[in-house]
Amino acid sequence: MLLRVIAVGLKMPGWVDEAVDTFTRRMPAELRIEWKAVRAEPRESGGSAAQWREREAQRIREAVPPRARLVLLDERGADLSSARLAARLSSWQQDGLAVALVIGGPDGVDDALRAQAAETVRLSSLTLPHALVRVVLAEQLYRAWSINAGHPYHRE
Repeated sequence: MLLRVIAVGLKMPGWVDEAVDTFTRRMPAELRIEWKAVRAEPRESGGSAAQWREREAQRIREAVPPRARLVLLDERGADLSSARLAARLSSWQQDGLAVALVIGGPDGVDDALRAQAAETVRLSSLTLPHALVRVVLAEQLYRAWSINAGHPYHRE
């Protein structure tokens, strides 16, 4: 199964790339994570936040695999524990479709894209910087797999 994480923003600090790579490499071959960064709309280009979100949404849509389940990461989404994320991951695997997990831009995600999402998930009630969201998501996907696999990484 393919989990494609689509994140707005191209340049991340080295520590982010290193942490994300560490957890991505730990995933089993049958549960592959791909990371796809899309360009954020330049804020100095003029326009409004709504216009920037709309342009970013088009880039996000282009990165979504065909027939994939669209899962939006958003502060207004469902609050999942690690165990509940593991249950969602298991359900997604049973569906057999690719899953596109979207990390929006600095101004959030376009309302039309939000409406297209099959589900919306919140990683934290705290406001997290985009770089840290990538690391937290990578670790939580690995943790979810480890829970489902009975791997000792996750301890209750």
